[in-house]
Amino acid sequence: MSNTLSQIPLFHSLGEATIKAYDGRVRWARFEENELVVDYDDNSNDVYFLLSGKVRVLYRTITGKEVILAELGGGQFFGELSAIDGVGRSANVTALNRSQMCIISGPIFMELITTNASVCRQILTLLASRVRALNTKLAEHSFLQTKHRLYAELIRLSQPRAGHSGQRVLSPPPFHHDLAARIGCRREAVSRELSALEKEGLVAKTRGALALVNPEELNKRISAALAD
Repeated sequence: MSNTLSQIPLFHSLGEATIKAYDGRVRWARFEENELVVDYDDNSNDVYFLLSGKVRVLYRTITGKEVILAELGGGQFFGELSAIDGVGRSANVTALNRSQMCIISGPIFMELITTNASVCRQILTLLASRVRALNTKLAEHSFLQTKHRLYAELIRLSQPRAGHSGQRVLSPPPFHHDLAARIGCRREAVSRELSALEKEGLVAKTRGALALVNPEELNKRISAALAD
């Protein structure tokens, strides 16, 4: 089966004729595990659509400190900001495993947005959700201690745990240095707080996963910290 824009969720609303017209104007690529896809401050404006695989979006300071901004999987995309405003890349993106992507140049992406109302609405909705998510993280960094930021991040990364009502699970369990890069602290602080949670019975290590035994209590602690 040949690659086509009809495989990308954002373009499902486009008619067959429109899809065919644009199929010849995009390109497709594969990236291997740990391969750099986009580097910080690049002047490129391509937009990348993930068909399969997973990437990590990361911001690195001049001093070398890293903050994980997001991890994206199949059906998601990145690079749209540079396509929209023409400014250099604000983060770098690395493939976490073998990934297949559709690459659309900035001008063609903008053409798709400005001539297709449904695509434009979806982009606006996505950007709004990202701003809201960033606002939440900014509030957490401004008002919460490290442990409470960790609680919030664990809940965000988790999914309901099958067969255990009210519990959530992170599978596979996250590396401590990755959690530290997500919430802006040192790995040792994450290890210390996770050990404390385990002693309290609020988290538990299981085979291939980290279980949040009582996420309700974690949410209560976050709310109490925000209220102080």
